[in-house]
Amino acid sequence: MKYYIKTFGCAANEADSERIASSYQSRGYGSAHSINDADDVVINTCMVRQSAVDRVYGFIHNLALARLKGRKVKIILTGCLVGMAIRDKTGAMLRTLRKKMPAVDEYVPIEEIGFDFAPLRSDPNHALVPISNGCNNFCTFCVVPFTRGREKSRPFREIIGECRGFAKQGIGYVTLIGQNVNSYGADLVKQSENGEYKFGNKTIRPVYVKHLGRLRIPTLFPYLLTEICRIKGIGKIDFISSNPWDFSDELIGAIAENPAISRHIHLPVQSGDTTILRKMNRWYTREEYLALVRKIRKKIPDVRLSTDIIVGFPGETNEQFRRTVSLIKKIGFVKAYISMYSDRPMTTAHTTMKDDIPYTVKKQRWLLLDTLVNKRSATQRSDRKKTNVSKKNGI
Repeated sequence: MKYYIKTFGCAANEADSERIASSYQSRGYGSAHSINDADDVVINTCMVRQSAVDRVYGFIHNLALARLKGRKVKIILTGCLVGMAIRDKTGAMLRTLRKKMPAVDEYVPIEEIGFDFAPLRSDPNHALVPISNGCNNFCTFCVVPFTRGREKSRPFREIIGECRGFAKQGIGYVTLIGQNVNSYGADLVKQSENGEYKFGNKTIRPVYVKHLGRLRIPTLFPYLLTEICRIKGIGKIDFISSNPWDFSDELIGAIAENPAISRHIHLPVQSGDTTILRKMNRWYTREEYLALVRKIRKKIPDVRLSTDIIVGFPGETNEQFRRTVSLIKKIGFVKAYISMYSDRPMTTAHTTMKDDIPYTVKKQRWLLLDTLVNKRSATQRSDRKKTNVSKKNGI
């Protein structure tokens, strides 16, 4: 028997798919070279935007057509679509999925795929390491708290043990993954008796970061990064994603003091306008974001920043969009993941705001930012490459 996994979405979904592959291998399945050779096809879904959901529907439709032509294949759906459906206590969403995708044989919550088996790595030199799952932030546009649930951190020692295992295998590059890595361990600290955390014979006092004007969010993330840096054989450490509102001074210090930690930091801004940020339930202002960037660059002079931006959020005016443009010019991101606002079910924006920006306007804004950041960055990289070649040839 052979399996095939189709993954839609982010690095967290890719890491989940590696665990799905491992669970299949443990049951004696082999990996199919193509979807046409598979007995089981697992679709790991994303629903951060409607376009991602539409791609899932199209993929399953094609599989259903193949089955009508006599091909025997079992179709299993997992990931964010299923996550939201099982959290809908009315059962309406699961009924809708079954109606739209009658060819699906099983709906499997990703939580059922645990950490009992080592993930089957797709890259022999790079390991994706989930450190937490879910999110507590409830940005008004974001569906993640409904697809993955509230934030839950993996035990500190479990992550360290996994990274030590990678080092022994010769894997020296790890990427730590969470919906918000900065708040890693907040739930572990809150479960402890005295607000501290035990790791072996060490007692860790968490870092507290401000939320709504008070020190409310305890995090172990700076300690986790530092501990992984101590593992012999781990030479490069990356992490995604982090939020601006709880990017602590201690985290900046940990990065600055450990050269193994990547100097490329992904720091989603979403908008350069404070009013839009407030509507998004992002807990920082434009000025606070810029101040954080200045602080990071002062401590880590060689840092490179990438970001996420949403254009066409409900009510976004031309002037508010221009403030995003000006912020981008001020910061000089090396990469921007730009998306047009997509209305998502169950979110606050869906229930309280009107998706009132025409598609043509969203597309124009998207093209402008893409040209400003990504095409400019690509041109600069090309120019640097040509310069290096010229120098090498003595020109």
